[in-house]
Amino acid sequence: MQWFVGTLHKFFQRSEPWVFVAALVVVLGVWGLAALTGNVMEGDTTKFDTAILLAFRQPQDLNLLAGPGWLLTVVRDATALGGGLVIGLVLSGTTGFLLLARRYHMVVFLLVATLGATGMNYLMKLVISRARPAVVPHLTDVTSLSFPSGHSAMSAAVYLTIGALLAQSVKKRRLKLYFVLIALLITGMVGLSRVMLGVHYPTDVLAGWASGLAWALLCWIVARYLQRRGAIEKEADPMSEQPPAAESLPATEAKL
Repeated sequence: MQWFVGTLHKFFQRSEPWVFVAALVVVLGVWGLAALTGNVMEGDTTKFDTAILLAFRQPQDLNLLAGPGWLLTVVRDATALGGGLVIGLVLSGTTGFLLLARRYHMVVFLLVATLGATGMNYLMKLVISRARPAVVPHLTDVTSLSFPSGHSAMSAAVYLTIGALLAQSVKKRRLKLYFVLIALLITGMVGLSRVMLGVHYPTDVLAGWASGLAWALLCWIVARYLQRRGAIEKEADPMSEQPPAAESLPATEAKL
């Protein structure tokens, strides 16, 4: 135990302030997830969940979303970003980029992080066993349990992990920020769409976000630690790579 505490102390002592912030968010995310789970199991969130679900529907017809007619198509497109097919394609594309950049250890780490998030979400669904909302009609097909939202959890874990790994592959701050903001935007859109479609309670999505965010940040902290130990490739900026120096011409050609 003393060795473990000493290792953590040395790691955080040598790390940048962002690591402390990430660690704090992980702790708060786990605490928030535990508190939210307890409230859900005791039924304390029923009024809140019901009010939000009804707010997204037209009072005269709960089968219709509140808003223009084209909104349903947009919401369904957004929710697909958290589906297995799209996430699989994104993972494949990111893996290809990392392989081309010769960041092989990051590929392994990405796959481990993804499988870990999948397993964690599956176990939580089995333990909580919350049924899907019956307050409003579902606007898309669902078959699994409700808590936490798998789309929200997986989009948070996968997209934020990918964003963190890609941010570590560049040195320019604006590129780092770009990767993280895009990941947060996609995660937010997916979670909101699940509530608007009526297939998840808002607390399902909040729990999914909390678990996914905590997992992604934990993976990022571990990645930073492994980078320092040389187990994962260090940061590099492929955009700033200089072209190889031109080979000097033979003396005969130089005279010509």
